[in-house]
Amino acid sequence: MKIAFATQDLKRVDAHFGWAKNIAIYEVSPQGHHFVEAVQFEGDLQEDGNEDKLAPKIEAIKDCAILYVAAIGGSGAARVVANKIHPIKVNQPEDIGEILDKLQGVLQGTPPPWLRKVMNKGQERKFDFEDEVEHG
Repeated sequence: MKIAFATQDLKRVDAHFGWAKNIAIYEVSPQGHHFVEAVQFEGDLQEDGNEDKLAPKIEAIKDCAILYVAAIGGSGAARVVANKIHPIKVNQPEDIGEILDKLQGVLQGTPPPWLRKVMNKGQERKFDFEDEVEHG
């Protein structure tokens, strides 16, 4: 699954989603993780209320399952969630590599329900005939 990170330095989650100069995207699985791309943004990113700055960011992360940010505004969070992306806020700058290592470890075990749900993003839902059997 793809994970996005709002980052100024491409090393740490250290940026507000709307103000981030970069979005780093990684692929992570139980077997490992690798860098996919860094999407760079320019212009007046700090202008509050400028919703247009969010559109290219949402487009860049639309196939990601999780977005790590230092902060995110209400409308940004709503748009992220509407695109079935799970936002996670970090309290202080965190190293992207450490987050990926932890996430990989969780995927090797039994991921919590919220993570199992986001892991299925972009995959066709498998129809389970067991769900349809009438017990009666």
